[in-house]
Amino acid sequence: MGRRDGSRRSGAGVPVTIGLVAATAGVSRATVSRVFNGNPSVAPELAERVRATAAELGYAPSPVARSLALGRTGVIAMLVPDLGNPTFQGVLNGLTRAASDQGYRLLVADSQEDLDEEAVLAVEARRRCDGLVLCAPRMPTERLRELAPKLRPLVLVNRELPDADVPSVTIDFEVGIRDLVAHLRGLGHRRIAYLAGPDTSMSNQIRVRALQVAVAGTVEVVELACGVSFADGHAAADHVIDHDVTAVIAYNDLVAFGALSRLHELGVRVPAQISIVGFDDIPFARYTTPALTTASVPIGDVGPGAWSRLWALMNDGAPEADLRLRPRLEVRGSTGPAPTA
Repeated sequence: MGRRDGSRRSGAGVPVTIGLVAATAGVSRATVSRVFNGNPSVAPELAERVRATAAELGYAPSPVARSLALGRTGVIAMLVPDLGNPTFQGVLNGLTRAASDQGYRLLVADSQEDLDEEAVLAVEARRRCDGLVLCAPRMPTERLRELAPKLRPLVLVNRELPDADVPSVTIDFEVGIRDLVAHLRGLGHRRIAYLAGPDTSMSNQIRVRALQVAVAGTVEVVELACGVSFADGHAAADHVIDHDVTAVIAYNDLVAFGALSRLHELGVRVPAQISIVGFDDIPFARYTTPALTTASVPIGDVGPGAWSRLWALMNDGAPEADLRLRPRLEVRGSTGPAPTA
């Protein structure tokens, strides 16, 4: 059985310890320790001799002992607002793969869209790991600014914190909204409903501002309170048909799915009577009936982008410049020409 210090017993019953590896390889215990801790100060040929000796003896360092020696846990954390959203699942998949290449594991915390829980969970998660990737769209900017020093090394996703020296990976929501509006305007739509996300959501605030700029008086936008889920979109669809609009921009794809479902139940034809667009391009978007037109986010780049910046911070390096990813307009069957009077 392995011991806490990583020792094993050889076939002859002799304990295989770091001392035995050092003696067999003709080096000091400190050299063996440096090799297994990844210290680059050990000459390559010497490091190879130590590893070969350890493999021959069947020695493997204890993860617990290694963590204590390095002062690291080998774990990073990510806080998301809703694990049920496929967008965040995509981010987590990319982050997990990128971190594992450096031998790191991922701890995930879900605030379940609870504003009060975001700050509490962020602090608790950071205490248990070496770095934090934070997606906290509801947290007030001043609160986030206060917390940031306690959370470092820290990388933000879908959020920027100006003048705080915290790297970020964001989506260019302005470009995505602009392309959606241009597409609908090109189809003749002049009165559009926007199914809004939570008022406290930073990404929703950016979308609203982008809409105001994009329409520039050429399109009338009716903003309807909604939310972030399928159920929210389903409930909001009843209000859509009361406002004499010809198109709908949903806060995200899940909201668009809900609205599509309810409009179908009401006998409203999409896109013949109302066009609908979403945002994100989650995996199910192309399989709805009709398939959903949306702003396609390169979600696979978010996790690796966050990891590369966090890894630099954890190793006292300078992270790359903030990454802002541009969505791509994906036109499918849920949009069509505006119906004539």
